[in-house]
Amino acid sequence: MKDKISKLISVYKKDGFKVFFKKCCNYINSNYFDKVSLKVLFNRGKYKDIIHDILNNSNYDRIIIWRSTFGYNVPLFQRPQHIANNLAKNRCLVFYEVTTMTDKVKLMEKLNDNLYLFNFNNRLLSKILNEEIINKGMPRYVEIYSTDWKMSINELFNYLDNGYKLIYEYIDHLSAELSGTKNLPKNILDKYNYVMEHDNTYVVATADALMDEVIKRRGKKNLVYSSNGVDYNFFKSFDEEFSFDADFNKVLSIGKPIVMYYGALANWVDYDLIKSLAKTNKYSIVLFGVKYDSSFDDNLKSVNNVFFLGKRDYKVLKNYARCADVLMIPFKINDITKSTSPVKIFEYMALHKPIVTTNMPECRKYRSVMIGHDKKEFIELIAKAMDMRVDSNYIKLLDKEALENDWSKKAKAIVDMIKKDE
Repeated sequence: MKDKISKLISVYKKDGFKVFFKKCCNYINSNYFDKVSLKVLFNRGKYKDIIHDILNNSNYDRIIIWRSTFGYNVPLFQRPQHIANNLAKNRCLVFYEVTTMTDKVKLMEKLNDNLYLFNFNNRLLSKILNEEIINKGMPRYVEIYSTDWKMSINELFNYLDNGYKLIYEYIDHLSAELSGTKNLPKNILDKYNYVMEHDNTYVVATADALMDEVIKRRGKKNLVYSSNGVDYNFFKSFDEEFSFDADFNKVLSIGKPIVMYYGALANWVDYDLIKSLAKTNKYSIVLFGVKYDSSFDDNLKSVNNVFFLGKRDYKVLKNYARCADVLMIPFKINDITKSTSPVKIFEYMALHKPIVTTNMPECRKYRSVMIGHDKKEFIELIAKAMDMRVDSNYIKLLDKEALENDWSKKAKAIVDMIKKDE
């Protein structure tokens, strides 16, 4: 303990308070998990029996360990949670990794039939789970995101050496920009290179550009296209008693048609395009989401009819989006957006709102999406979209394309790929 204190004092003197504070937090965090592991250690038989009962009393054909740094209980309920939920409905027993930042799960927690939140930071509990899964002898998989920076290649090899097969979700063009780092993290790059060199791993690509890249590197074997999607039924129901906050009520009181976007506010957003739309002075432009970097403040902070209202929880966001007259995705066209399957586009469809986007390849696939190839056309289409709000044929098309892209279909595509080898 004295050595630890001496080291921390040395860090404080050498690197300052910020680094010192971070080291202290890491030490406390690691010791917290040691204590939790002691709880499991002294009750090993109990937790072994619990996991044994789960494996023997659930109705499933395969087991999936879902390793992710995304967490589960986050305001942006996105692909990881939706796919995990729908895999569970497709006879997969899923153990989904939680994080200390987003989830209050010390050990594990049953969420739904066949879906358990699991704290993989607890090494002893993870070891018990792994031993019981191996003993069960069922087909077993470890599923990871291409953007996951936490799992090392050696940790992945441990799973593969124990008879797990890899499901690699290739969800975005890999870039340091998306990772929020100067260079692409080694763990991301190592796993990507391994997957591209081994066609016995299963790859789920969410965009045609990513599909083409995989085919070029390793062929079509064990590859499936599964874009993002929507929980259709969730977006069809609304809270009629929902009370909007004062900021949004203020926008509503202006009385202008609302053009809305929700999602990340980052440098792949075309702020010049939004400025040009704002200059028409015809609309209240509402932006919900998280500032990923300083790009919003650098470009739009002082524009009077652009309203950044912060993030809203997934469970209530649809109530706000329902008030929009037109929903948009104003992205720049670059390597990132060429490989992007926007979750929000399918949610927009289910909301039965006219959709205008820039010329992204994954958006061009859908007849309900109006594509602005340049600034002038984008602004013209926003005006046209206002007239589409009550077009019954257009609304039917939105509904049809939303149904075709329900998350249940996306998960089924993954299951259909892997079960052929079981």
